[in-house]
Amino acid sequence: MVTEFDTIVIGAGPGGLAAAYALAQQQRVLVVENDLWGGTCPNRGCDPKKMLYSAVETRDQASHLQHDGLSGIPEINWPELMAFKNAYTNKVPAGTLAGLKAANITTVHGQPRFIGADQISVAATTYRAANFIIATGQTPVIPQIEGQQYLQTSTDFLALPKLPARIAFIGAGYVALELANIAASAGAEVHILQHNQRLLRDFPETDTRLLATALTAQGVTFHWDTELRAVTENATGYSLTTNTSLQLTVDAVFAASGRQAQLAGLNLAAAGVEATAKGVTVNDHLQTTNTRIYAVGDVVAKAQPKLTPVASLEGRYVAQVLLGKREALTYPLIPQVVYASPQIAQVGVKLVTAQQAPTQYEIREQDVTQWYTFNRIKEPTARVTTIFEQATHRLVGAIVYSSIAEEVINYLTILMTQHVTKAQLSQQITAYPTPASDLAYYL
Repeated sequence: MVTEFDTIVIGAGPGGLAAAYALAQQQRVLVVENDLWGGTCPNRGCDPKKMLYSAVETRDQASHLQHDGLSGIPEINWPELMAFKNAYTNKVPAGTLAGLKAANITTVHGQPRFIGADQISVAATTYRAANFIIATGQTPVIPQIEGQQYLQTSTDFLALPKLPARIAFIGAGYVALELANIAASAGAEVHILQHNQRLLRDFPETDTRLLATALTAQGVTFHWDTELRAVTENATGYSLTTNTSLQLTVDAVFAASGRQAQLAGLNLAAAGVEATAKGVTVNDHLQTTNTRIYAVGDVVAKAQPKLTPVASLEGRYVAQVLLGKREALTYPLIPQVVYASPQIAQVGVKLVTAQQAPTQYEIREQDVTQWYTFNRIKEPTARVTTIFEQATHRLVGAIVYSSIAEEVINYLTILMTQHVTKAQLSQQITAYPTPASDLAYYL
């Protein structure tokens, strides 16, 4: 027996859920999930990470105000902080499932497998649909080395009941830096092994070097030009063998050198869906090589940042396509934030792009440490770089290095999206003195 639906969504993360809800009032929709309802972000990704980070940023603020009105830096209580995080994440799967049922969306838990161009099987049941949406996200990459069974991932870190005293992170991207920052702030001895001398390669090197210096001052040790070759368990922990003479024994090792599309078990070949090492191949309507099957979110091979809001945007877009929309997908400006101490954020035209086209772009780099806003919170170093289009004088790109970079970059993104000029901004009144009242100085 085959059960029929209009659309089957594979994956109940932000992208898949956005599509399912948008389709539910007009179609028969099935959502299949083989892990936690809600997906990576709210269960074991950006949301729980930010819950842990809340204690870090509060501790940072107290540290900056020592001898300026505060005495004593609070200590992070890891079990209490983890309980705080769990109070949020423990509710996500059941809440997600309840929401789907309330919207009359059929749900199935299990591993889906394509058995044809328009059919999947889950356990012993076959499901057929006119269209499919693949929204399975990504999974951490585990280096294929001796002792790889001892490597843990961000999922394990975000569920640690007790913080290990000595920790090593492999890689210096978003995940490694954000989790290393949390661990060091909570009192762990933290090491980062990076295969070259560059971190966050998508961000300007001037800012990333500042961040490396700041994290070093907070107790994070960077081992540059260092590649992990093997992990050995011993009586005192885990010994790391590298391509250098480094002698290092730690209590936990976390692989944080990248993520890959989560496609295992889907049997895409049976459905005629092509994928590469970077993810599922799609066109400008997010159709795969099987035009009845779409893909959204982090599982897609794309140039855009693989972020939760992007997945949700894509999910809503595909729903519109299935309901009759014909236009190709156009992405809005996508701000990116690294939640370290301090934060680095960027949006729009990249600095390296502007530097390579000096007749097209104007770059303004400002040290804003002594501006009122940043002086008030005793920011050790704050920088804002703005990029303008020469022909129109419009703001088209920005980079912010500060403990409040997430707030400032959102303001700048809005200004860029709405093409606000300095003259127009001068006619607006914002609460003063605040980061928003500084905006005119960036234009």
